[in-house]
Amino acid sequence: MAVIKRFEDLEAWRAAREVVPQVYKQCGEGRLSKDFALRDQLCRAAVSCMSNIAEGFSRNSDKDFAHFLDIAKGSALEVQSLLYVALDLNYIEKNEFTKLYEATDRVAALTGGLISYLRKQP
Repeated sequence: MAVIKRFEDLEAWRAAREVVPQVYKQCGEGRLSKDFALRDQLCRAAVSCMSNIAEGFSRNSDKDFAHFLDIAKGSALEVQSLLYVALDLNYIEKNEFTKLYEATDRVAALTGGLISYLRKQP
């Protein structure tokens, strides 16, 4: 694995960064924009994912970094769960759900891969 000097170099962080504006766009449109609790929780979960990857990177150990990545992955899955709520309430279209779900799934997979790598280190 290449030496990574900044959190911005992490593919997982870049993928999470791409999800955030997509989530905010959906939350600013249609019926979802009027459901303040769901909208705010969805936005917070997306930002939490991105932020925890960055915060974990600043920690002094692989163990601490992996812990923050666990939280980030949990936030990504929270986004996915909340997307189901939005879909079931007909707040978002199926194609938008699928697009966001797949983008968030990529974040979770990248984050999970990084967690596995860090936990295998001596």
